[in-house]
Order: sequence, then structure tokens, then C-alpha cells
Amino acid sequence: MPAFLVHGVPDTTHLWDDVRAHLRRTDVLAPSMPGFATPLPNGFDCTKDAYASWLVARVEEAGAPVDIVGHDWGAMLVQRLVSQRPDLVRTWAVGSGPLDTEYEWHPTAKTWQTPGAGEQLMTALTLDAVAGGWKAQGLADEVARSVASRLDDRMKSSILTLYRSATRVADDWPPLTSSPAPGLVIWGNDDPYVGPEFGRRLAERTGATFVGFEGCGHWWPYQRAADVAALLEEHWAR
Repeated sequence: MPAFLVHGVPDTTHLWDDVRAHLRRTDVLAPSMPGFATPLPNGFDCTKDAYASWLVARVEEAGAPVDIVGHDWGAMLVQRLVSQRPDLVRTWAVGSGPLDTEYEWHPTAKTWQTPGAGEQLMTALTLDAVAGGWKAQGLADEVARSVASRLDDRMKSSILTLYRSATRVADDWPPLTSSPAPGLVIWGNDDPYVGPEFGRRLAERTGATFVGFEGCGHWWPYQRAADVAALLEEHWAR
């Protein structure tokens, strides 16, 4: 019954390094999504449904049911998994990734979803530009530059395809409204991409516990690693 951690965009398994360092348990899996510092399997088309199927397969391989955690797009994939395959889940925890009919994609996502404009933006996302943006959101310089260094052409292409498959994601994937497994919703109260009200709505719909971090933005696994680990340990002990 391992813990299974799912990163988001634009990120990799390293999102969870500091959280894992604060966890007591060692049965923790945190694979990188295909195309995110990992090769793309033959025939993998990088759409939201392909990533959802990938997650189901990986959780099945892990030995379900798992304690699953997701951030950003990882949170959306986890919500889809919980709704479609509750048998694979012992507990779930998500944050900063909405499946909500009231949510409107943030400006960067809309640009990525626009052919031509998305490619132009990706070209402009140099290491210095990305690192500078992450530092402005509260990440330490070393962390920001490390994360930015992994945003290569394969990841950029994967991101564009993923977002273009998800322009109406809450219509295609109905929001989670209930779950037999205990849920935890974690959010940064200053998230510039998706406000904490969407986390509270998810918690209210499902009976999950909501925790909002003051003075924290989108990247709570980096910014509040020790607190996140403590919350997860408490959640898993339920």
C-alpha cells in the first residue's frame, strides 16, 4: 500500500524531493509523467486522457490501493482517478489543480492552448525567464533554476498538446462530488493561477479536509515541504 505522488506542469518527480525528505515512510513512488524529463512511450499522444490512462496503469502496477497525492495537473489526474477507479485509492490528497465548471483557465494556459501563440511563448521560456518567474513566486534561486533547467523541447511540446486537449476539461471530466476514500485538499492562499476558493469547493463537495497556507502561492510542495509532509502523515494515519 505505497504512497503515490503525482507532479504537475511544468515539473517532474523532483517537485516532491523536499516533501519526501520530511516523510517517515519510505514506500513512496513519484514517477515523472511521460515527456516530463522522461521519454515518451511509442504511440503516447500526450492528451489528458492518455495521461489519465498512464496514471491508472502505474497505480495498478504499484499495488493498489494507494495513498495518492497530486499537485497542479497531477491533482486533476488524481481527481479523475478517484472518480473513475476508487478501488485503486485508500486515501487521496490534491491541491492547486481544479476540476470545476466555474474555473476559467489562467492566461498562460490560454496562450498554450492557442496554436502559434503557444509555440511563441514556449520559445520565449528560456532558462533565465522561467527561473526568474519562479523566483518571483517565492522559490529559492537554486530551486527555481533547477526546475527551469528541466523544461526542454520535449516537455514544452507535451505541455502544448496536454493543454490543447483540455480546453473544456471540466465538461469532459465531471468534477469529483463524492468519494468513499478520505480526502485532503491543500492550497496556497496566494495562488495566482487558481484561487483557494476552488479548493474549498472541492472539499465541500467531497467532505474532504481543506488546508490553506497563508503567504504561499502555487508551489506549496516547494514552499511548505515540512508542513505538507506533516499533513500527509496525519492524513494517512486516519
